[in-house]
Amino acid sequence: MSLALRDLVERGRVVVLSGAGLSTESGIPDYRGPTGAARPATPMTFQAFTGSEQSRQRYWARSHLGWRVIARAAPNAGHHAVADLQDAGLLDGIITQNVDGLHQAAGAEDVLELHGTLDRVVCLRCGAYSGRTELDVRLRAANDGFDRTSVTLKPDGDVDLDDVSGFAVVDCLICGGVLKPDVVFFGETVPRDRVDRSFALVDNARALLVLGSSLTVMSGYRFVLRAAKLAIPVAIVNQGPTRGDAQATVRVEEPLGTVLPRLAAMTQGRLTG
Repeated sequence: MSLALRDLVERGRVVVLSGAGLSTESGIPDYRGPTGAARPATPMTFQAFTGSEQSRQRYWARSHLGWRVIARAAPNAGHHAVADLQDAGLLDGIITQNVDGLHQAAGAEDVLELHGTLDRVVCLRCGAYSGRTELDVRLRAANDGFDRTSVTLKPDGDVDLDDVSGFAVVDCLICGGVLKPDVVFFGETVPRDRVDRSFALVDNARALLVLGSSLTVMSGYRFVLRAAKLAIPVAIVNQGPTRGDAQATVRVEEPLGTVLPRLAAMTQGRLTG
């Protein structure tokens, strides 16, 4: 592990920006992998979801099966190490592009979920929120026998599945409106307050630590650009190239499940020694 990374983190006031690569060791695939090449995918767009009953049926059928994997996923050593760094007082904030809730499951607090979370559902008509567990019960009851033994989980929490015929989509219990996972789809804008809060965290940080993100999408890359503009050191730990490599002060290309526990142990040792 890079000593430069340890020295940067142990100074404190670090803001973490995490991406899909942090959750791969929990069984949730990332978007690119170590080669940097995009995995084949056809993500659901906001326009398609809101504009077509068939698109909603396809999404919810695939997501219903994918949720079984997401709900069983456990935080890995990397998630626990981030929580340890927070407990040690070294982190000023955690911004995650992930929607799996594994930071919180590992014990981290006040996590800013930039793209929302899969474990919550929102009605697009009345705005009511409900839990994904409740929706799962309703979907299972409405689709008794709809099961697939061989499916491949995708980074967005759904699965590869062509035949969704017969799958019944359920609506809001309050108003009968369309239900949507409380996540930011492609073509949808991240809520302004989340962006502003993220920028505020970066602006006041001593360092920005990027974990498991290729930074291909501007949604996360803009925070690296902001840090570089303010001369705030940027450390990137990721397997494979990233869009932010040119702005990085420290670059480590090793598995997060190996690097982060060692980092947490070394910084804690220096703090208590």
